Amino acid sequence: MKIGFLITARLKSTRLPLKIIKELNGKSVIEHIIERAKQIQNIDKIVLCTSPDPQDKPLIETSNNNKIQYFLGDKDDVLKRLNDAATLHNLDYFLGITADNPLFSIHHSNIISNKMRTNRYDFIKIADLPLGAATYGMNVKALKTICKVKNIVDTEIWGALIDRPELFDVLTIESEPEYKRPNYRLTLDYPEDYELLNHLYSNISYSKTLPLIKVINYLDKNPNIAKINKDCIQLSLDKEIKDKIERNFKNNEKKILKIKKEFYEK
Repeated sequence: MKIGFLITARLKSTRLPLKIIKELNGKSVIEHIIERAKQIQNIDKIVLCTSPDPQDKPLIETSNNNKIQYFLGDKDDVLKRLNDAATLHNLDYFLGITADNPLFSIHHSNIISNKMRTNRYDFIKIADLPLGAATYGMNVKALKTICKVKNIVDTEIWGALIDRPELFDVLTIESEPEYKRPNYRLTLDYPEDYELLNHLYSNISYSKTLPLIKVINYLDKNPNIAKINKDCIQLSLDKEIKDKIERNFKNNEKKILKIKKEFYEK
């Protein structure tokens, strides 16, 4: 069994331009993510999944400098990019994160990795961590099924396509009480998010990677800091697109199950 860690990354952000190459305590956001990925156990390969667009060229450089693989895939269809990267590298399963989450939980990523080694879940997610702290695990056969049956192209927000217990074996892992802080926002989309993350990286002592539990404890003790980005709104899937996805799965359930069976029997 071959398990990868896939990081989806582009430099197209408009709310906070070039956000993932902004510095946090001397290293870029994407470099912090790569360093965290290298701490995960039982991972065969780390791949930064970006696009051939010229604006994303700095990410190729970052991959080379940090001695990880990169993959140039579809600019808009994130799931296709992940699928093509997983296929190229002959992965059976992968953990994933988007490149605007520099404080994702290494501890919970190890839990996902171990679950994928010992079980055959299609999709694994962690519940109730701070926003931006959770990675996910996916069976590549499930991803191939989704890419074959989906009826949308822009898949930057794709949870509704795979988090479907009626079709896939989905495991939801509850986070431990000391980690359960769903109201904390640790992702990077707005200037206020960067202000918060920059404060955390500048004011909490750490050696190589900043532990998530230290961040949570710090925010618990300093609620005024946690409020820095409290008004930032997380983007969600447009209702019209959600309805389109639901109609596709409802109207084509037998067809989708047949396609899934074909992939899983290969």
